[in-house]
Amino acid sequence: MTVIEEEADLLKIHVYGELTLADYREFEQAVTRELKAAPKIELLFDLSNMTGFSVDVAWEDIRFTRAHAHDFQRIAVVSDTQWVSWLGWVNAAFTDAEVEIFDSAAAAEEWLRAARDL
Repeated sequence: MTVIEEEADLLKIHVYGELTLADYREFEQAVTRELKAAPKIELLFDLSNMTGFSVDVAWEDIRFTRAHAHDFQRIAVVSDTQWVSWLGWVNAAFTDAEVEIFDSAAAAEEWLRAARDL
């Protein structure tokens, strides 16, 4: 299950349990909506409560990230799991956004806010 919060040019995605392809499609729709209002957006992926994802989600994530390589300003990923962090760095290769991994949502939001204050 995912919870998506849309704020101006920032999307916050919180994943609980297993990330399904249907959940990922909801995220894609939210990105599409946000891109209609802003040329680039920021993302906060809170994966700290995610238990896993299927191969079709991984493939869709790579495809979607490549298709939107220039649409993201910054991407903050919250996770304390090494394999999720590794996946975040792999996806960073497909986008020109700044990608950082955090172990708390508060630190991730602070990083995103700091860029807005510049």
